[in-house]
This record gives sequence, structure tokens and C-alpha cells, in this order.
Amino acid sequence: MFKIIIGVVIAAAVLIVGFMMIDPKVTKTAKTADTTLVVEGEGGSKYTIEGEVNKPGTYSLNENITLADLIQASGGTTNNADDLAYFSEAPLKAGNTYYIASKYDNTDICNSSAINKVNINADDAEKLTSVNGITSSIASSIVSYRTSNGIFKTIEQLTEVYGIGNATYRKVRNYVILHT
Repeated sequence: MFKIIIGVVIAAAVLIVGFMMIDPKVTKTAKTADTTLVVEGEGGSKYTIEGEVNKPGTYSLNENITLADLIQASGGTTNNADDLAYFSEAPLKAGNTYYIASKYDNTDICNSSAINKVNINADDAEKLTSVNGITSSIASSIVSYRTSNGIFKTIEQLTEVYGIGNATYRKVRNYVILHT
């Protein structure tokens, strides 16, 4: 019985080494990270980017950067990135996470039509309520916020609106744009 166990262990080791030689992309560790940390320059601040970028992750960059700088550090946007959902020149705050929304629904590979979105910088409260997750009171708060503070420069500013927490923000972030 002991010889059989030893034989199985040796055979498994040989197979693993063989597969690693066939496919060199296979890593020796079973756990992989979901994000990447890239350091560009010393003493930089950390910014995280998610969504439709080629390399989502956390990046250590210099202070006073724009969203365009962060997108460039992350390898650019994908073909599915909605360029109406962000301003490239928007200044970023260190330590925050930024999201690049998609044009098309990622869960439906057969769908070739764009997601119906509302413009949080231009649409009235009634139109904003067409998004699942934006109630009439939240829509009124969005309009009040933009009247008091000016236009939204990033989608993440929605979390500053009264009534929008992280859950609501995550639910609506693919269904809003900032400009036309």
C-alpha cells in the first residue's frame, strides 16, 4: 500500500512538471492577485482604477494627476470603455478608487446595443429615476448637488450625494454618463 502512495505522488509530480514545461504561463503559486501594484517614482500616492481598463489595480503615482494619467498607467481603456462616463482631465484624490464604466452589458455576450444611460450633469430628476436604484428622492438630491457644487467630474462623486452609499453607487455606476 505504501508503494502505491509513493508511486502516485511521484507520478503527480512528474505530470505537474510536464504541464509546466508545456505551458510556461502556469505559475507555481495557486493564488493570484486581483489587482496590480505598479510603482512609478518614489513617494507617490496610491490610486486604484477598476472597470474597463487593460490592467485594473492600484498604482503609486505622483501627486496632482488626472484621470488620463491613471488610465495611461493602467495600460489604457478597453474597447468596451464608455468615454462619455469620465472626463480625462478630472483631477484625482489620492487613496480613492476610480471606475471606468462599460458601454455594453458584460453579462450578455450576444447583446450588441449600448446600455441605456442617463446624464447626471444634464438630465432632470424625472429622467434620472429611469435608472434602477435612483429613487425620486435620490434624483432630487443629485440635481441639488450639481446645482450647489457644479458638474460631476467623476462618477465617484455620486457617493457625496445625500442618499447614495456604496451599494447604490455600485448599482448605478454603469448606467450614468457625465457628458454627451
